Amino acid sequence: MSKALEGVRILDFTHVQSGPTCTQLLAWFGADVIKVERAGEGDATRGQLRDIPGVDSLYFTMLNHNKRSITLDTKKPRGKKVLDSLIKTCDVLVENFAPGALDRMGITWAHIQELNPRMIVASVKGFGPGKYEHCKVYENVAQCAGGAASTTGFEDGPPVVTGAQIGDSGTGLHLALGIVAALYQRNSTGRGQQVLAPMQDAVLNLCRVKMRDQQRLERTGTMHEYPQYPDGKFGDAVPRAGNASGGGQPGSILKCKGWETDPNAYIYFITQGAVWPAVCKVIGEEGWIDDEAYATPAARLLHLKPIFARIEQWTMTKTKFEAMDILNQYDIPCGPILSMKEIAADPSLRETGTIVEVDHPTRGKYLTVGNPIKMSDSPTEVTRSPLLGEHTDEVLMQLGYTASDVAALRADGVI
Repeated sequence: MSKALEGVRILDFTHVQSGPTCTQLLAWFGADVIKVERAGEGDATRGQLRDIPGVDSLYFTMLNHNKRSITLDTKKPRGKKVLDSLIKTCDVLVENFAPGALDRMGITWAHIQELNPRMIVASVKGFGPGKYEHCKVYENVAQCAGGAASTTGFEDGPPVVTGAQIGDSGTGLHLALGIVAALYQRNSTGRGQQVLAPMQDAVLNLCRVKMRDQQRLERTGTMHEYPQYPDGKFGDAVPRAGNASGGGQPGSILKCKGWETDPNAYIYFITQGAVWPAVCKVIGEEGWIDDEAYATPAARLLHLKPIFARIEQWTMTKTKFEAMDILNQYDIPCGPILSMKEIAADPSLRETGTIVEVDHPTRGKYLTVGNPIKMSDSPTEVTRSPLLGEHTDEVLMQLGYTASDVAALRADGVI
């Protein structure tokens, strides 16, 4: 069966997380991704957070599946010629260097256009045009600048960054969409274009509901679904909302049986209006169904804290999985707090390819996260990440270099 991006060739100048997330996703969809690395060193994450001495780290392997790796010194004239050959034969160049680095390397947009006017150049940067555009940005900086940290955490605590890498991996996902859109547009225009995904913008896009709430707050001075209502006070900016759902259906994280010793013995429970009578019956509070203080969603907003306290009395008598089984019988929206250990062992995630076991020549077998996007006519096969420079000879020969040419480039330290 063919792959969605079969025939598309990606020149991958990315490193660490945001760019490799993007190019790995394109590789999973069938693109030929050629990762260009520095000889002897490679992507910095090959050596970061190592758990096995001298072996590529999980940080690297889990972000660089299905790619080919070549080493190339683009500072040398003959290395620059190899790069020009790659630009001529590739469809997309992806990079997440610091601002201005690509131009300093001589790989300007004008130079690329001269060699290959159909090439798409896709970039991750910390900020878009403006006063911060030349600043370096990492994951947590992006979360802070994009509005996530200021709205995450509890009202009596400091801003909090989330463990989900919405700044790095989130931006990579946005960039991948931009690349696919540019490839589609090229079908009609015949031209390449520049695609930019600033990390601040990507985080803000994922936080759009908080921009919604900022405008609501400015108009009304309050937001009824936030835990600050009705007892607390609102300031002039969207506050941290703890574990409130952020939508029209009140929700909270509640303790389950075993919470005293298990830090993840919790369940997320949503008191959706349509199933309120069922909630009351399950927890043994049938009288609340017709009680004026609880009968309507608007009335319940005044009593959310005692309501969830009562529901928690019930959830604490059940494990999170027992509670799930009971609540799902009544279509009550809920979800267990799953640890990474539990997710790694989930058989259904293994079956769907969301969790994949991969065999590596030096690391051995390890678990990784597979393609989160499933396509019926473009199945994903996760293959291992490349060793440093593993495909240098192969790629150069595909460009027309002979074995003696490759040997000369290696002797000259170009590869």
